[in-house]
Amino acid sequence: MTARQYKGEFGGAMRRFSLVSRLFKMAPNLFGTSATLYLEASQQNIHQKKSTAEKTNNQELLVEKSSNTESSYEWKIVWRNVIAFIYLHIGAIYGVYLTFTSTKFQTNIWLVSLILFGGVGVTAGAHRLWAHRTYKAKWPMRLLLMILQTIAFQNHIYEWVRDHRVHHKFTDTNADPHNAKRGFFFSHIGWLLVRKHPDVLKKGATIDMSDLENDPIVVWQRRLYLLLVPTICFLFPVWVPCYFWKETLFNSWYSTLTRYALTLNGTWLVNSAAHIWGVKPYDKNIGPTENKGVAILAFGEGWHNYHHVFPWDYKAAELGNYKFNFTTAFIDFCAWLGLAYDLKTVPVEAIKRRAIRTGDGTKYSKHDDSHHHMHVDMKWGWGDVDMKPEEIQEVDIINKRN
Repeated sequence: MTARQYKGEFGGAMRRFSLVSRLFKMAPNLFGTSATLYLEASQQNIHQKKSTAEKTNNQELLVEKSSNTESSYEWKIVWRNVIAFIYLHIGAIYGVYLTFTSTKFQTNIWLVSLILFGGVGVTAGAHRLWAHRTYKAKWPMRLLLMILQTIAFQNHIYEWVRDHRVHHKFTDTNADPHNAKRGFFFSHIGWLLVRKHPDVLKKGATIDMSDLENDPIVVWQRRLYLLLVPTICFLFPVWVPCYFWKETLFNSWYSTLTRYALTLNGTWLVNSAAHIWGVKPYDKNIGPTENKGVAILAFGEGWHNYHHVFPWDYKAAELGNYKFNFTTAFIDFCAWLGLAYDLKTVPVEAIKRRAIRTGDGTKYSKHDDSHHHMHVDMKWGWGDVDMKPEEIQEVDIINKRN
């Protein structure tokens, strides 16, 4: 081989290596979440470096108007996401057809079971445990919830929690990733089809994520997510029906797409329908509502007006029973087993006082119109630096451990 030929071969190899490297760097954009499905629209490169001054001035940041960047904001469609979602939903619809025509009964039971498992991973895990810190869990429960959350394919826990805390802190503003004031479609799925508003990135950098950075299970999942997601969310669910009851690969694949689409849309309804339709018995001045239909489909996450007022309550609702709140039943069962502890909840009298002061009168009618809850009072959950002493003191802690 001549020097020129060697140089040409070497140059070609380097170009191929460079292409592969770029593909691996792009790989996170191929995976997604109900919170930030497909990372191209996410905050993947935001650093979580915050000084003490940033934390103490968090209230100032809340007052700042997020609309001042609206004039310079341009919608940028992420076409890869659009194509992926079109395929997913067409495949899911076809999967529903197969469910009633050729899919085996065991496969349909498997589909429902995975919806349940994945849903609990999101609601009891990513949402109530990690995002809001409404209770604590021992490592076996955290490990289980991490696996179940991976089944749901809603991005790694760290990213999910960051977006959700920003959503609570800046609800229905430009800094809210799925701002419901832009309409049902945007808050349901449209926000995943475009690049994020600059305010989402700006405010996201102010959110304290140190608790997740110190959780080895969250760190481990984040590090291995590109391996875990295809294995746990797709390969394993497709393989089980084929191996154990001889389901066809074709049916098993489309059943998996149906399960995944149903899980996503169930979660998305909390962002969309539960911010548009329903009553507001606890705070009439904010967007989130009480929506029984969403509560049923999302395992108890539809009591959204209450949840945004008291995001540190592990029940995410005032309800004292499990009729429309399966997630609470799961957490209580784990507490009975000794796996969950320090369950935080709000006493009835404190709830009633708040509802009378700011509610719409649908539950507690003697409300006072002279008092209004302002957006600057919003908190993402237990541990938010803006929690008031009286809010901390009024919380009851169940199954408390020293």
